[in-house]
Amino acid sequence: MSTVAIAIICKTPTTGRSKTRLSPPLTPQQCAALSACFIRDVSAAVQKLVDSDNVAGYAVYTPLGTEDALRPLLPAGFTLLPQGEGDLGLRMLKAVSDLLALGHAGAVLIGADMPTLPPSILRAAVDAVRRNDCVVLSPAFDGGYTLIGLTRPHGGLFAEMPWGTDAVYRLTLQRAHEVDLPVVTLPAWYDVDDASSLAMLTDELRGQRPAFAEPSLIAGEAPATREFLRKLR
Repeated sequence: MSTVAIAIICKTPTTGRSKTRLSPPLTPQQCAALSACFIRDVSAAVQKLVDSDNVAGYAVYTPLGTEDALRPLLPAGFTLLPQGEGDLGLRMLKAVSDLLALGHAGAVLIGADMPTLPPSILRAAVDAVRRNDCVVLSPAFDGGYTLIGLTRPHGGLFAEMPWGTDAVYRLTLQRAHEVDLPVVTLPAWYDVDDASSLAMLTDELRGQRPAFAEPSLIAGEAPATREFLRKLR
């Protein structure tokens, strides 16, 4: 069975440059510390698939020169892959192209700010890209997507996309349909990038499921994030 790459798109945590939309309510130092917790938890979730499902784990990171600060946050077997230049779309397209060029049967890109992403969503994404040429998407609560999986670098899915808006998921579907690319839609989840989504995460870790979450979904454990927020309270 060919390997599937799961790559976390991330920025090495740095005070004043990480998760800045979370300040306030957090301080810049807390934002960077929480970002580190997110990377630990997301990469640990990926590592469980690396151990059991013929998956390879990557961190597609920026900026160059921060490798020594990033490596301790990741499982030992993860490979670091530098991000390219340009907007998010160009960097994601380069990541997919690089991962497929390394010989993987498919590539799944995920954000670094979803510490409770249910493992079943990740596993379903891996299974989907193994089956056929398609685009695999897990919608995000804010109108984007939490992950995208591909077996070929379909550039039209990334070009001139209004990143950071609630139109991203809808436009990605539209572009896939325009080129007759099959779409596999997975359950929705959310990323944490502002005070509102941080409150949702805090409520979730206290036992209150997000209202949009499918009943069958079992959230990731997120131990590092859980402990950080517990101490913060």
